[in-house]
Amino acid sequence: VQLQASGGGLVQAGESLRLSCAASGRTFSYYVIGWFRQAPGKEREFVAAISSSGILYSADSVKDRFTISRDSAKNTVYLQMNSLKPEDTAVYCCAATRPFESAYYYYARSQNYLYWGQGTQVTVSS
Repeated sequence: VQLQASGGGLVQAGESLRLSCAASGRTFSYYVIGWFRQAPGKEREFVAAISSSGILYSADSVKDRFTISRDSAKNTVYLQMNSLKPEDTAVYCCAATRPFESAYYYYARSQNYLYWGQGTQVTVSS
């Protein structure tokens, strides 16, 4: 499966952005899709993931502000980001992995993902 992330940009604190992760391949609906982000000088960080059945996994740091959703008809996963903060500034990437139980710890580890899209830059000014 190939992934293409888009929707990043420059916004002010408090504003919103919606990122899209478009996938190609007939088996897209099978995969768990996750969003990760990486700020300069920091490690890659899990943001959220969604299973084929719609089970959601979100990091505590964003769960009250970010919402992940999935449109299987469009082979696209979205990350709606509200109330953005300067600390949300990062390159955001989407990735796909095979389903494995329903365990947050598994989907939060970037090492478990098989396919990665290129990143999209999100910059939040104060």
